[in-house]
Amino acid sequence: MEMRQLGKLWPVSALTLGGGGLGQIWGATTRDEAVATVRAAADAGITLFDMAPLYGRGEAEAVMGATFEGKWPDGIRVTTKCMIGQRNFPDVAARLETSLTRSLATMHREQADIFLLHSNICPDDYVYERDPDFPNFGAVTRTQFVEIIVPTFEKLKAQGLIGAWGITGTGLPRAIMDVLREGPRPAVVQAVTNLLDSPGGMRRYEEPAEPRNIIRTAKNNDVGVMGIRAVQAGALTSAIDRKMDENEPEMQDYARAAPFRALCRELGEDPAIVAHRYALAIPGVDTLVLGVKNRNELASIVDAAARGPLEAGLVKRIDALRLNFQMPRMPIDGEDML
Repeated sequence: MEMRQLGKLWPVSALTLGGGGLGQIWGATTRDEAVATVRAAADAGITLFDMAPLYGRGEAEAVMGATFEGKWPDGIRVTTKCMIGQRNFPDVAARLETSLTRSLATMHREQADIFLLHSNICPDDYVYERDPDFPNFGAVTRTQFVEIIVPTFEKLKAQGLIGAWGITGTGLPRAIMDVLREGPRPAVVQAVTNLLDSPGGMRRYEEPAEPRNIIRTAKNNDVGVMGIRAVQAGALTSAIDRKMDENEPEMQDYARAAPFRALCRELGEDPAIVAHRYALAIPGVDTLVLGVKNRNELASIVDAAARGPLEAGLVKRIDALRLNFQMPRMPIDGEDML
């Protein structure tokens, strides 16, 4: 397994096992199969496991606890997350600590290597026109982040409950990039990493998503990048394996990706494999989080990663399909993109 430096932290495997599949978000599996998948991932050289209590209402973290039973192998690291919103203020510090300690107990851990804020970060005066109630459940303002959340993270770090903290970079892009540039800077950001540049249903704002600008800004400021959504929740696979309404963003992305699937058929390749290798080739990505739910899916991606990132020529052919309809953000007068 290729190892890559995660920002200023430590080397990690190029692949990370995510908790979404273990928690049955991406289709059905069993506890026994999920445990076997975690063991297979560790045997394959995966050193980072990305968890959250919201993955299957604690099931993913319970799988981790059942796998290692408190005897975590040396070199294996784990993240957990907490999503908060305006309804959690002013008791947000207690909410973060309670979520963390429950996750640690479930996983039979004394410390999380990385604790991630899973909420959107937005400007203080931002209005979510598409879903006005969303901030109550999943958004914090920049001022709240700087003045309340970061000090709470630093307190948890001083207590030894976490080794580092980070953010999920799916909030308003300009707010995320401000945090990455100006600070307080996280050690890690999770950023959308797929050939559509699409966050799918995770996008709650009206402005264009700018995942590659987020990745570029993170790397320019020594923030580690964990790539997420390599197959955009199934939109970049041969077929979505769960029932979804045709109007959902993932189904719309699946339709948009038809030329990509046609190219993969021409090449005799599995779209999911090509999509993962494409994501591994995106500059600035330190580790790619997998959403697999069983050993067969894991093995196919591990084998694909062993082939290395996608070749430059094939990347150009995919980019020429123009499936990414979002133009890169250009700096305005007097602004750099650092």
